[in-house]
Amino acid sequence: MESGPVTGRERGMLLGLVLLALAWSFIEPFDRLTWLLEVAPVLLALPILFVTHRSYPLSGLAYRLLFLHALILIIGGHYTYARVPAGLWFQDVFELSRNHYDRLGHLAQGFVPAIIAREVLLRSTPLQADRWLKFLVVCVCLAISAVYELVEWLAALISAEAAASFLGTQGDNWDTQWDMFLALCGALFALALARPHDRSMRAAGVYG
Repeated sequence: MESGPVTGRERGMLLGLVLLALAWSFIEPFDRLTWLLEVAPVLLALPILFVTHRSYPLSGLAYRLLFLHALILIIGGHYTYARVPAGLWFQDVFELSRNHYDRLGHLAQGFVPAIIAREVLLRSTPLQADRWLKFLVVCVCLAISAVYELVEWLAALISAEAAASFLGTQGDNWDTQWDMFLALCGALFALALARPHDRSMRAAGVYG
């Protein structure tokens, strides 16, 4: 995934696929408010990426991971995380107590932002690939996860009905802690990909 920069053609293809996925997910989602809350990060990120793709292009690895993360959010928004069919299939096959699709979402919530944070910090600050860089990347990801949990709490205060679908706790009293732990794991996994990430940035001509 990390080899080679994203060409204009590929960037347009990724954008087109995300827009198609958004259009599909918008059609008769399980809950309209939940859909909006779940896909809000995609709706916010798309114009930012479009505006900055010339002045501050990202590495190929970053763009492709953002695309995959967008799909995870969009699918979760359409069905709600507790009802995603793939997660229900795994739940039935492996006799699990819950749909674990939301676990995938929170793992990605740590993994993908870690790649973006690492790239921005390496390119825009004096930090190099040392312990302070790793520490700050993890802090950024945990901060994002904490903010997301606060948004979920706010949604619960505003609408108990919407919160049931948006939070997707599925009866787990420790769901918030699991979400933040998985975001931490995702960030640590991303840091283990430092060398492929560096190669992807160099291939894109944005680092080194």
